[in-house]
Amino acid sequence: MHIGVPKEIKNHEYRVGLTPAGVRELVHHGHQVSVQTQAGAGIGCSDADYQRAGASVLPDAASVVAQAELIVKVKEPQPQECAMLRPGQVLFTYLHLAPDPVQAEGLLKSGCTAIAYETITDARGGLPLLAPMSEVAGRMAIQVGAVALQKANGGLGVLLGGVPGVPPARVVVIGGGVVGTHAARMAMGLGAEVLVLDRSLPRLRQLDEVFGGRLHTGYASLDATEQAVLGADLVVGAVLVPGASAPKLIRREQLASMKPGSVIVDVAIDQGGCFETSRATTHADPTYVVDGVVHYCVANMPGAVPRTSTYALTNATLPFVLALAQQGWKVACAADPHLAAGLTVHAGAITHEAVARDLGQAFADPKALLA
Repeated sequence: MHIGVPKEIKNHEYRVGLTPAGVRELVHHGHQVSVQTQAGAGIGCSDADYQRAGASVLPDAASVVAQAELIVKVKEPQPQECAMLRPGQVLFTYLHLAPDPVQAEGLLKSGCTAIAYETITDARGGLPLLAPMSEVAGRMAIQVGAVALQKANGGLGVLLGGVPGVPPARVVVIGGGVVGTHAARMAMGLGAEVLVLDRSLPRLRQLDEVFGGRLHTGYASLDATEQAVLGADLVVGAVLVPGASAPKLIRREQLASMKPGSVIVDVAIDQGGCFETSRATTHADPTYVVDGVVHYCVANMPGAVPRTSTYALTNATLPFVLALAQQGWKVACAADPHLAAGLTVHAGAITHEAVARDLGQAFADPKALLA
């Protein structure tokens, strides 16, 4: 199969769909790979690195997409990228389609088959292609939150870990999944006082067993969440409903009662955000202030550390890319229900139920396609 890797064009997105090592693996299995020139520059990989791995280097995205049967990307296609796609072509990338009707319209119009990283599952009920970026985003949430808390950036002027004689910052993490766990780990490592809220008691027990008395846990009732947020210096929104829009956990009127200069980092912004006042921002202009509260809502947080992110992502995606290339999307999805869980768009129809519901579109059951 001919696999194409275009350069990412989203604002300050430096990741790339495949590392040279990933290309070498695909070429070793008999596949052809085309990479857009400078696609790997953001991770320190040159065109020569990709050529040595066996890829051909093409001058622009149009050339890559025109030749490829399978497109491997990182971020959701922008409108000009959707316009390049065609029926019968497979797009394999993060889509986060539920809160993005413009992208949905472009993909439906193209007639392509789009498989989303973020809804592929595993035998343990996890999301293996979302997990590496969730790990990165969770750890980054504390880094960026600590910077936003500095007075020059509009924050309270609080050092996350405090110093002897001065208490540390209070960090509240809403959601105890992969993002929340890694955010909590980082915050505790910097000496902050950390509370994780979740509605799963088994998950809270797991966190308590792992971190012991260093971490406070709480059941995420409406009252407990509100009380925790109002007393927090930094709040990390780490709630995920696979494929669907994120639930709004903090309302505008609650935000107004938070400490002036406190910070919220909405890691769920890819799925629409879990705070009512959240709107997507970029690495170029990452924060804004509402009612005195600093909001950090960058929709591609791992793009700020592209080398770490790309290598972690390729480790996770490569087995699925190989399956799609070896067998074709239909056979691969029929053979692997976990891969089939990522099937989101096919031939002008939405094939993921949660996405179809949130977009108000008709749902085409993928089981009929794969029968």
